[in-house]
Amino acid sequence: MSKKKHAANSIKQVLTRMVLDIFDKDGKQALNYKQVSAKLNIHDDESRHAILEILKEETKRNILREVSPNKFQVVELKTFVEGRVDMTADGSAFIVTDDEFENDIFIAPRKLRTALHGDRVKIYVYAKGTGKRKEGEVMEIIKRAKTEFTGIVKLSERFAFFVPDDRKMLHDIFIPLNDINGAKNGVKAIAEITDWPPEAKNPIGRIKQVLGTQGENDTEMNAILAEYGFPLSFPKEVEAEAEAISDIISNEEIASRRDFRDTLTFTIDPFDAKDFDDAISFKILENGNYEVGVHIADVAHYIIPDSALDKEAFDRATSVYLVDRVIPMLPERLSNGLCSLRPNEDKLCFAAVFEMDEKAHIINEWFGKTVIHSNRRFTYEEVQEVIETRQGDYTNEILQLNELAHILRDRKFKAGAISFETTEVKFKLDPKGKPIGVYVKERKDAHKLIEDFMLLANRKVAEYVSKLGKGKHKYTFVYRAHDSPKPDALASFATFAARFGYKINTRTDKETAKSLNYLMTDVEGKKEQNVLTHLAIRSMAKAIYTTKMSSHYGLAFDHYTHFTSPIRRYPDVMVHRLLFHYLNGGQSVNAEHYEKLCQHSSEMEKKAADAERSSVKYKQAEYLKEQIGTIFNGVISGVTEWGMYVEIIENKCEGMVRLRDISDDFYTLDEKNYAIIGQRKKKVYQLGDEVRIKVKNVDLTKKQIDFSLVAD
Repeated sequence: MSKKKHAANSIKQVLTRMVLDIFDKDGKQALNYKQVSAKLNIHDDESRHAILEILKEETKRNILREVSPNKFQVVELKTFVEGRVDMTADGSAFIVTDDEFENDIFIAPRKLRTALHGDRVKIYVYAKGTGKRKEGEVMEIIKRAKTEFTGIVKLSERFAFFVPDDRKMLHDIFIPLNDINGAKNGVKAIAEITDWPPEAKNPIGRIKQVLGTQGENDTEMNAILAEYGFPLSFPKEVEAEAEAISDIISNEEIASRRDFRDTLTFTIDPFDAKDFDDAISFKILENGNYEVGVHIADVAHYIIPDSALDKEAFDRATSVYLVDRVIPMLPERLSNGLCSLRPNEDKLCFAAVFEMDEKAHIINEWFGKTVIHSNRRFTYEEVQEVIETRQGDYTNEILQLNELAHILRDRKFKAGAISFETTEVKFKLDPKGKPIGVYVKERKDAHKLIEDFMLLANRKVAEYVSKLGKGKHKYTFVYRAHDSPKPDALASFATFAARFGYKINTRTDKETAKSLNYLMTDVEGKKEQNVLTHLAIRSMAKAIYTTKMSSHYGLAFDHYTHFTSPIRRYPDVMVHRLLFHYLNGGQSVNAEHYEKLCQHSSEMEKKAADAERSSVKYKQAEYLKEQIGTIFNGVISGVTEWGMYVEIIENKCEGMVRLRDISDDFYTLDEKNYAIIGQRKKKVYQLGDEVRIKVKNVDLTKKQIDFSLVAD
């Protein structure tokens, strides 16, 4: 090395040390290169450029991180960190920390101690350094994600073992014979871990509840609910509290509300619905405008805060919709009785009432408590028939509402909302719950009519509260927020969509939304519809509940909330309580407290969605178990390092073709191009490609369907 180069390196090392000292002194403060230069009293352009280069180099070494463009912050080097356990199939795990900039930390199986998937743990990080993967060891289990599991009981003469269904629970549970709770060998049950001595390989537990014979419909559906932490029944005190509520509406209560009993009002719901939590009222005003009322069941009137009923509703946070049943958030006395807006009965509601002109512009709005008397209970099919034939009950009113809904919908899409029309799979079941057919549910104007007026109510309620208070003193509220997609995820999707000839313009949020809507329209009915729709949705951020005043990207609303379904969503109950509090002059409530309630609601919503998907997967597997050997046309819907997922075009059932079963070549994953490629013949199987498959095997316990490829 020349003397000049050596000197330059020495100067750079000194300057690097000086730069890092600045960050050490300033702790967590984020600085750009100009601020660092000023603190070092350096003002010439060459040295300032050198400092910027150092900042970027130290970011690559994970000593600094770029928290925003050209703004850097020191990475805190912690010996102990907390995080969530993410188990892998081989028994090792990664710890996902709370710090979004921190890479996951690897834990070898022997260093996990008794930690299980999802547990919150404290770990000791013992390997650091440039280019090295951080590794650690679990020191403490702060909170178990779950202690109850569903699975199969295995009995012997002296002891029993319990084999969990959860594929990420890699340990069987030892059950002493005096704790089997009458369980027979081979039955499905719920087991609870009661102890795990440090030296023991397996946890010790007890059978908490026997679910029944493996493979029976009720057994399997209840097992899914238990697996995701949803109780199978209501506690007695909750049922008693619900039964004790009077169904008599007093004259005083009616007098305190706006009376809509003489205004045309009806509900529109699925044919098999039992809980009707929203109704529409309609009348033409003297000035020729329309008054449209969105009346929502006044659940908050019946549920006293902090009562047993309220605590149970909060814990559940949502109703769960499995293939063959609804597990309600509220006991039947409320969900199907007192709160359900059944026809020809006086019912208490909380409403958003709008005066609209013929162009669906809002002239006036009113929020408050109402009493209604529904004139008619419509199904979606009945309303659709009225729209298509222009005949039937309340034809003029329904056609006018449909016209207004169309205008609201068009306006929403012009503002940048995204239209994701995913296909929803439904099953025809025999009396024992066995699937005998599969069909795709269609969404027509009748569904969209109700949806558009519910969206309007949700948006206007959120806008009303968002205007209360000033500056930092804005009123706390429960919003439904949806962030814009991350640029790299969107870019990846745009590249893939281009392979099918679809162009996605990602320059601005509005251009992105416009492009996606064109794509969703173009792709409708084509074989790649489901693949592209699901990929587009996966590139989006997830919607959450939060007190932070955030916009809803997917709907292109600056403010949005959930006001319209309090029978089945606890956040809507919170929204009703807060709105009523503010309408009556109440001051803003504690944001930190409500943010915790929002986080719980978001978590339970995800669990409910996972449980619903699990029930669909089980029914798909059960349906195809009778179709082993049958050949179908399918579309490649996913690719992984061990195989490719294929969705059958005819019935939307999804299974896997394992790479080890494709014998004509050795295939590997090309993650960037969503494809698997043969190493010798270079044959490519790519996401969206059409293939012919045969149903090879079905494992109901694992809800797994295996396909084999059929040669062309």
